[in-house]
Amino acid sequence: MTLEVIGAGFGRTGTKSMKIALKQLGYARCHHMLEVVQNPSQIDYWSRASLGENMDWDKVFDGFKASVDWPSASYYKELAAYYPDAKVILTVRDPDAWYKSITETIYPLTSSVPAWILFLSKAVRIHTASVNRTIWHGTFDDRMDDQAHVTQVFRDHIEDVKRSIRPDRLLVHEAKEGWEPLCEFLGKPIPDIPYPRVNETRDMKRALGLLKMVSYLPWVLLGAGVLGLVYAVL
Repeated sequence: MTLEVIGAGFGRTGTKSMKIALKQLGYARCHHMLEVVQNPSQIDYWSRASLGENMDWDKVFDGFKASVDWPSASYYKELAAYYPDAKVILTVRDPDAWYKSITETIYPLTSSVPAWILFLSKAVRIHTASVNRTIWHGTFDDRMDDQAHVTQVFRDHIEDVKRSIRPDRLLVHEAKEGWEPLCEFLGKPIPDIPYPRVNETRDMKRALGLLKMVSYLPWVLLGAGVLGLVYAVL
């Protein structure tokens, strides 16, 4: 199985909605960051890719017919060359709205992993380092607090994709455009259901809150241990 659709859009540009839409159009398995965090072998693959190793893309995407979101979006040129018959979809949205979304969700969620979790979990440690190399450092130069810089990188990426991919092979898509341009591009009938509208912001913010609470766990345990020792002495 080879990739038939390559997503070139950054995370938080409607990639989760696109993943669901592609599945409904018959692309049974669509690669997304979710597949990485849930699969140790995927964590290893993308860590090696972030270190500049030559990848066996057929092995990385074994069983997948499409890809969207990071980390694969960072390698859209390599994937487009490796899978010359695949079509490319660039998901986009307003740059400022995108910046607000990413700095309230993905960025703090992946850059605030407690040190004690990194220490205990090799998989989390490897994945976090890979995300930093590929996205926060490799794409945005560790300047996520600089909105002008980050949104310019976002705009530059859009133009780079448009320059790099033939027009007949590329679809630039906003979620609000729905099924029609997507189905026309892929040669698929329009489903008799609404286009997916997935907003993970609430869930991500909840996860971020939980992560912050968990960061205090070692101190809570330490405090409980000290209190237990005091009571034992008394």
